Amino acid sequence: MAYPLIEHPLGDAFFYNGECCRFSSVIAGDLFKPSDECTYYETVRIVDGMLLFVEDHMRRLELSVKGLEDFSIDTDMIVRSAYNFIKYSRINFGNIRIVLTANKLIIHQVDVHMPDTEDFRVGINTSVLNWERQTPNLKIFRGDYKDTVNKAFSKCNSHGAPFELLLADNCGKLYEGSMSNLFVIMDGTVYSAPDDKILIGITRRRVIEALRRAGLSLACGMFSIDELSGRDDTALFVSSTPFDILPISFVDEYAFNSVGNPVLRMISDEYQKYTLEYIRRGGKNG
Repeated sequence: MAYPLIEHPLGDAFFYNGECCRFSSVIAGDLFKPSDECTYYETVRIVDGMLLFVEDHMRRLELSVKGLEDFSIDTDMIVRSAYNFIKYSRINFGNIRIVLTANKLIIHQVDVHMPDTEDFRVGINTSVLNWERQTPNLKIFRGDYKDTVNKAFSKCNSHGAPFELLLADNCGKLYEGSMSNLFVIMDGTVYSAPDDKILIGITRRRVIEALRRAGLSLACGMFSIDELSGRDDTALFVSSTPFDILPISFVDEYAFNSVGNPVLRMISDEYQKYTLEYIRRGGKNG
């Protein structure tokens, strides 16, 4: 299904193949129209003018391209263009989207649905969407998936509008979020779906490092909502580039005390420490 190459932009300009263009231009008008081109993308967070974990984003972008078309890409050039764009746009905090096709490179600031302080304090509301991903390890635009997700977000559950959707496979097992990776804490053990089932998130990698620093390890496991409900020791959280780590309080009508879980608090603390170290090193992995 065709889908536009630019969605949810902010600001008045973007970079197109290294050149600055206005959203009022003819070129922009064409990019807002649905396209059948195979489209790869990365959303990168900006903190203090720095592209957070950009080397991991570029590595995943390369893997996505190799998984389908295998044309050559210059990731160093893409990073330079991204920094030129945020310098031109004077962006110190926010998110940019890098969109790539076989012959187009588009960089623009993107409007991301961000949690507020209350979401971190009390946890988020989620709903379940039954959906099996195709090529889950590849981050590409899929119009049919986006349309289905948008419709699901418009439906409220008993706790209001969901902040995130949790995807369930054909067996009813939850495996990831529509825009995030899902983790389950049960009996002090942290679980995530198998790597071949999900998009390997950039923040997920850092969460796994935070687990290691906290003396924990990640176990492979998927659960239905019925298997998770009614247990006082169970917590759920999601991770994503824009918002780091978010506890889940509701999955439709099911409630979880994720915010009060000591293992989740420990993981969050270690994750924040690791991120601050990265920023202090000037964007270099330790």
